[in-house]
Amino acid sequence: MQGKLEKKPIITQAMIDAYDEYTHLTLDRRAFMNRLTMLAGSGAAAAVIAPMLAASSAQAAMVAEDDERLTAEDVTYRGDGGDMTGYLARPAGASDKLPAVIVIHENRGLNAHIRDVARRMALEGFLALAPDFLSPDGGTPADEDKAREMIGGLDAAQTVRNGVASEAFLAGHEAGNGNVGAIGFCWGGGMVNQLAVNAEGLDAGVAYYGRQADAADVPKIQAPLMLHYAGLDERINAGIDAYRSALEAAGKTFTIHVYEGVNHAFNNDTSEARYDKDAADLAWQRTVDFLKETLA
Repeated sequence: MQGKLEKKPIITQAMIDAYDEYTHLTLDRRAFMNRLTMLAGSGAAAAVIAPMLAASSAQAAMVAEDDERLTAEDVTYRGDGGDMTGYLARPAGASDKLPAVIVIHENRGLNAHIRDVARRMALEGFLALAPDFLSPDGGTPADEDKAREMIGGLDAAQTVRNGVASEAFLAGHEAGNGNVGAIGFCWGGGMVNQLAVNAEGLDAGVAYYGRQADAADVPKIQAPLMLHYAGLDERINAGIDAYRSALEAAGKTFTIHVYEGVNHAFNNDTSEARYDKDAADLAWQRTVDFLKETLA
């Protein structure tokens, strides 16, 4: 006789908020698990829920690494004071010069998910580079907690300069048409805003739930921006109004989209609890259309 099927655990907003605090703010893993245990009602339930909140490296890629429609490779190029490494993908056999896009990772570094996003971007007709911003420290480790710790220890100014070097690498690439945009997620979304301030050659920027640039720096922005935010992301959304006001006051070209009822990292399909397919699909189509228009 078959036993009863176990019910899928209910994941509450408070659990998602605790995970966000753990991955972005002050909680360490022990404190996070203690809070999750309290919210879930037991340690056993918390142990089941925790992987659902986190991103899973075992999640299947949307575009296979060996997809014959693409040419993809690991590359090395000159950064600020040393080499940068990254993952470069483009349509296989493309004869025309391609618009180029920097794909900037979350605070987990250059992992399998971001490589997959770069391949998705390449399938849309772009020369896509996903830099590893942990290159100065030996590259992204397999341990996500270690990667987050390393991201937190990066020199901010050098990191921005490495982003500018990534833009220059793509601008001069033989397969590119000279036009370069950037798309980034979470930590990478904040980096897109910083690139818009600091990379004079950037032609377009798309930031997903990323920290906004300082209002005083907004006049330096030349690239048109598309800014995606999650309606439930109170931490990042607290900066929207000031950013909008500064962009408007400086006469900048920008579009802000807020996706109601979804969480930070809604685009990350490897996170079962936070991924929202409808919002992700809509934001992606808007992004692709915007980049094709601005980088042609």
